[in-house]
Amino acid sequence: MSLLKPLAALLLLAGLAAGPARADAPPDAPPDVVVTVKPLHALVAGVMQGVGEPALLVPGSASPHAFSLRPSDARALNGADLVVWAGPRLETFMERPLRALAGNATVLELMQAPGMELLDSRGGGVWQTDHGDHGDHSHGDGAGGKDGHIWLDPHNAQAITRAVAAALIRLDPARADIYRTNEAAQLARLAALDREIGERLAPVKDRPFIVFHDAYQYLEHRYGLNPAGTLTVTPDQKPGAARLSALRRQITEAGAACVFAEPQFEPTLVRTLAEGTPARTGVLDPEGASLPPGPGLYEALMRFNADALAGCLGR
Repeated sequence: MSLLKPLAALLLLAGLAAGPARADAPPDAPPDVVVTVKPLHALVAGVMQGVGEPALLVPGSASPHAFSLRPSDARALNGADLVVWAGPRLETFMERPLRALAGNATVLELMQAPGMELLDSRGGGVWQTDHGDHGDHSHGDGAGGKDGHIWLDPHNAQAITRAVAAALIRLDPARADIYRTNEAAQLARLAALDREIGERLAPVKDRPFIVFHDAYQYLEHRYGLNPAGTLTVTPDQKPGAARLSALRRQITEAGAACVFAEPQFEPTLVRTLAEGTPARTGVLDPEGASLPPGPGLYEALMRFNADALAGCLGR
């Protein structure tokens, strides 16, 4: 996995803005906020509406599993007042830049936020255990540590909203009323979204399915879904022919109704895997690859995935 282009180049950029972050900013300027991935950026943007817009590091269809910072990203980190990320289990590319470039910023690691429910990482392949309880446990040889895709449970999205609002109020108390108003509105929208998705997925929650990589267990856990396994252990490692053949046999034995691709990665693998099995194919998206960034992305992303699951599994 690519982490960074030579760190020396980033350190050089850091030297361009020596001294405290935002030393030249007017006293009433809103905080400079940098967020790693699009779903987290959407939640932060929702809390900041009417104040400012956070900067996004991982744009478009790029994946946090294999991302290198650009010079503009290094400058944004160097001037940040607040950096928001899930944590090293997801954005491994961030660990060294946080130390080298964001020393003047408040760093909010959301996997450590109050109220966050964390699930153990799971191994790839087809899981042989019963997923009915969806407990906090690991599966397979690739398991270890906690899963970083925390936003795919709306309850965690509410915890993220609260943590972001608290951090912004500490940094910018003059605008505390705006942040609190935005926080309350976003919490209400997330509660309504949670109810909506629960109703949408209830009819298909027992149907088994296969995903491209193990990014969805927070969604599965929240709504009691029945995942049967993954195509890849990590999204940047393609399975070989022997593994594809074994997975195809196991998919048939597990009775998987659907195999889901992702927009960020080559869908041919999913079509190849489903050939010769009764499974249909669909697309799930853990990060909003094709959605425009902004405060509306989170709800659009969750509805997209709920519709994809209900549509494929309900046929």
